[in-house]
Amino acid sequence: MGWELHDIGIVGAGMMGRSLAIKVAQEGLNVCLKEVSLERVEAARREMETALDNAIARFSITEAEKKAILSRIRWVTEFECTAGCDLAIDAVQEDFEQKKEIVLELDSRMRPDHPIVINTSTLSITELAAKCRNPERVVGMHFLYPVTRTRVVEVVRGQLTSDLVYERALEFARILDKVPIKVFEMPGFVTTRVVLPLINEAIHVVMEGVASAAEVDLALKLGYDFRTGPLEWADRTGLDRVLNWMQHMFQETGEPRFRPCPLLKRLVRGGLLGTKTGRGFFRYDEKGRRTDRLPDDRPGMI
Repeated sequence: MGWELHDIGIVGAGMMGRSLAIKVAQEGLNVCLKEVSLERVEAARREMETALDNAIARFSITEAEKKAILSRIRWVTEFECTAGCDLAIDAVQEDFEQKKEIVLELDSRMRPDHPIVINTSTLSITELAAKCRNPERVVGMHFLYPVTRTRVVEVVRGQLTSDLVYERALEFARILDKVPIKVFEMPGFVTTRVVLPLINEAIHVVMEGVASAAEVDLALKLGYDFRTGPLEWADRTGLDRVLNWMQHMFQETGEPRFRPCPLLKRLVRGGLLGTKTGRGFFRYDEKGRRTDRLPDDRPGMI
């Protein structure tokens, strides 16, 4: 299509932003990774080094590959670096106002034909793009974590997304060795819309005392060939994030299937957020490894 892709801007160096940056750099592209402060940059850099060292320990990459990945990533605290990027990705958390500000910043700096990608699982691409000077270059891409290992990405066309930008987003997905799923904008798209009711029902089963969290996950893993049970998946994603998605989906659709289970709310209020706090439905060590069942894992316990 005559479009050369060399430099990618990523705004937000949280869990998703770091994973995206590693994957993009693995494919030989340069990354400009923005965080809000030098303190946040240093913390994110340490987290990235740890993730890459863990990948080396799993024999997923070599020490030389780690060095090559890090050499392609430039850490910044200002938006100026995105002016020369061929594509930029908003990778901050699911906060509408924050994402809108980032999209407007990118729109004011980048060339008008260069795509602005919003990584979101539930928010409206059309609404986020509405105030841009060039809303037709805004497109959604819902990457699943970890980006380095998951194969699928939902490519979301907003109401104003141009055909050219949509094709460039699909091309970018293929460069990252992803299978792009073409999606028109609807709350939750495909993956989030389908998985949230499953997780919510699994939590209800635990709350009602039908089976323990461990038994629920085991049943679905063995019965339906799930690689990870829905409750462990929720732990690893972050129970606060899962709750946020459910609340947004319930607000957007009014569908009872998205009304968050009271047990999920209690866990989040208690600070039991999953791997990031060491405990959610299961316990985890500092490296995020399951330390398996809780001491009292009877039906109805978590």
